[in-house]
Amino acid sequence: MTKKKNNAVDALLAFMFFAMLGVTTEVCYTAFVDLIDQWGPEMSFSLKGVSYIWMIPIYGSAAFLFPIGYRLLKLWPRLLRYLAYGVGILVVELITGFILEQATGKCPWEYQTGWHLGGYIRFDYLPLWMMFGATLEEFHLLLNRLLPHRHHPTN
Repeated sequence: MTKKKNNAVDALLAFMFFAMLGVTTEVCYTAFVDLIDQWGPEMSFSLKGVSYIWMIPIYGSAAFLFPIGYRLLKLWPRLLRYLAYGVGILVVELITGFILEQATGKCPWEYQTGWHLGGYIRFDYLPLWMMFGATLEEFHLLLNRLLPHRHHPTN
């Protein structure tokens, strides 16, 4: 295969891997939150997590957005990097939530509790998004080793 085709294949694989990581994390998180919410003598102990079809391209876009952020932040202290990742994720969530509401008439996640902004983002989720950003960083570095045509010397 040519280098250009290798790059395209690796980019597509990275998109799919980031999408799978994001959706899987979201489904697991919502399943455990649901389990905790129904805690008591009548709980079913079933895990019923949810996500939205829109989340595949949103999480998949991290394959292209995250390397840019990582290149800009990789020399920062770890905690500041994670804070920047969390804020960046909130910004993406705000923008994509607004776009989805304009396109479909509804933001799929529409937060109604916690410290939220218009239902699009929850500021109290910042620590969770920071942890997810730390996970994305490790995942990004792993993919650079597994998909060599995706790797760039400044990644």
